[in-house]
Amino acid sequence: MNNNHDAVVERQFGGQAAAYLSSSVHADGQEFAQLRERVEGIAAARVLDLGCGAGHVSFRVADLADEVVAYDLSPRMLEVVAAAASERGLGNIRTVQGVAESLPFADNSFDVVCSRFSAHHWRDVGLALREARRVLKPGGLAAFIDVASSEQPLFDSFLQTIEMLRDTSHVRDYTPSEWAQMVGEAGLVVTSSSRQRLRLDFETWIARMRTPDVMRNAIRHLQSQVGQEVRDTFEVASDGSFTTDMLVLWATRESF
Repeated sequence: MNNNHDAVVERQFGGQAAAYLSSSVHADGQEFAQLRERVEGIAAARVLDLGCGAGHVSFRVADLADEVVAYDLSPRMLEVVAAAASERGLGNIRTVQGVAESLPFADNSFDVVCSRFSAHHWRDVGLALREARRVLKPGGLAAFIDVASSEQPLFDSFLQTIEMLRDTSHVRDYTPSEWAQMVGEAGLVVTSSSRQRLRLDFETWIARMRTPDVMRNAIRHLQSQVGQEVRDTFEVASDGSFTTDMLVLWATRESF
């Protein structure tokens, strides 16, 4: 059996593709309005939805773009995207399978590269960001949207632990300062960033990933044993539901 990281990601997500299509956490978000506003201002835009999952970014911008490439590691996720795009009459969405660290596209191919709730699964974020810059046209727009960890080690450790217990394909939720550093090192220029609070219903969060009971119980036990300052920061409720930070970062590739 192939147990490398890519295989773990496909095992975790392939069978749950339909659940991600219907997930309100993934389908909704105020950042979509910002993305649509930016894409609308680009004539004949070509958009890369990097780590597209169930395709929510692709669906939200398809009517504004000339072409959208929905790109993901999971073939089964891409089957769901293709079927949903067909049902919605979005004929300009094309699916391509592959890893974020090696994009099968020519240099300067896209006006927009957007990644939403994907980067925390990537084996090498720095390499993936350099690839994103390579395929982005000079002056192009990049958007990176993901769960953000805390700059405080106590809160960071708690978040990474429950994420890994829930989902063995999790690598890391990066802090805002880590994101700024990595994006800059990749040759992109941050134009703005903001944080939002994301409320997660515990049972839905667990069911979406089919987390085994032993892991589910470990998360609930950990929630009960950490200090009150951790529970307050994450607004942990009696049913295990909690709130975490989400980072919305906009960047560009300079025109030279």
